[in-house]
Amino acid sequence: MNYAATLAVLVVLSFSFPLTVRLGAQLGVPEVLGASMLGAVLTFALAAYVVRWQVTRHRITVQRLAAARAQVAADPSSPRAYFVGGEHLGLILLRLDRRREAAEVIDRFARLGGARESEIVALREALSNAERRQRRAQGREA
Repeated sequence: MNYAATLAVLVVLSFSFPLTVRLGAQLGVPEVLGASMLGAVLTFALAAYVVRWQVTRHRITVQRLAAARAQVAADPSSPRAYFVGGEHLGLILLRLDRRREAAEVIDRFARLGGARESEIVALREALSNAERRQRRAQGREA
């Protein structure tokens, strides 16, 4: 089912709910049963939408990662090769929770001659924030 069909089903369900409850009450079906069934359907629809959205977002991030890696492989000495769509390869790796790879990429980027100091500082801050969050999460689990 595509996105337009999913949206159409949700619209039809939301507009038909009051009519369905009224018809069910006239036929002797308790309102609670009708409401809980519709609630279950809407919960399922919302969960399906959220999952599809997250999968799409992850797929786009992985595509950007592949494009950035290809650019760096093609021209490893250019600082601009580390950027795809205005986003640095290190930040993409951090978003995918690949801190070790991100640290290596950031160190390589910092050694380049044309890299801006402000970009390097921002990337290292993002890396330290990710490591700090990981330590906090591990501390909560213990």
